[in-house]
Amino acid sequence: MAAVMGELSAWPGFAGLANLQATEELELELLLEAVYQRFGFDFRGYARPKLREKLCALLRTRHLATISSLQERVLHEAGVAQELMRVLAVPPAPLFDLPEDTRRLRTALGDSLRPTALPKVWLAEPAGVAEAWTLAILLAEEKLYGRTEVFATVGSDELLFEVRNATLPVAQLTESQAQYEASGGNGRLSDYFEISNGEARLLPRLRERITWAQYSLVTDASFNEFHGIICRRALPDFGPLLRQRVLRLFRDSLSLFGVLGLDRELGPADAGVMDYQPLFEDGGWYKRVR
Repeated sequence: MAAVMGELSAWPGFAGLANLQATEELELELLLEAVYQRFGFDFRGYARPKLREKLCALLRTRHLATISSLQERVLHEAGVAQELMRVLAVPPAPLFDLPEDTRRLRTALGDSLRPTALPKVWLAEPAGVAEAWTLAILLAEEKLYGRTEVFATVGSDELLFEVRNATLPVAQLTESQAQYEASGGNGRLSDYFEISNGEARLLPRLRERITWAQYSLVTDASFNEFHGIICRRALPDFGPLLRQRVLRLFRDSLSLFGVLGLDRELGPADAGVMDYQPLFEDGGWYKRVR
């Protein structure tokens, strides 16, 4: 390996490539610091490969050559900071897009919430309004929704405004019917929606049980005790230190015998791992047992 590196370092373009990579790293760090200092959104603990992937897509969309040019527009051009927030947030997903996950969620929450008089569920950084509406439909079918309060949190006021006023194309109801049935649903998905001008919105009696709020998993403290916490979309974007911070936050916010849904199985070094019992043979579903 040392011989290979020696040959590469002797290649005339190697030093230039290394300098270019170092410059891009610096540009990335400066952008994240600028966003934090100017707007208060902290992406500094996010995993760098995911960040670069999302930022490169934004650079291509805006026909920009460097991250520094993007930083200039973020700081000085109206609307670009909000666009960046959307790009770095969890991308929207369709209704019932992960049927096996939803089937497990149906089982886990059903068993956990039924003995509880007034259960609370926290949906942290969902994949748009459809993930929250999927949860609402699931709880309604399990006869739990009338006494369950769902707290759905997103990272910015702009995203909060969007989800509070969101609709879905009517075509998505038809497209998602098969996934809904695969998740354990046995009715018509369209029965849970009011439809107008080609757009669908969850019925008011189901929407009213969802409390949307702006909340940062990166910086904010525990704000309630929950009987279920689901965060399967945002965690893959987090770096190791931030991930452990969020796992500790969830441990502090989850009641005894509450259900935790994560993106993957906990490892031996993960925060709070000894306090949980797996609910299934695989996947990131747990019950807090101590």
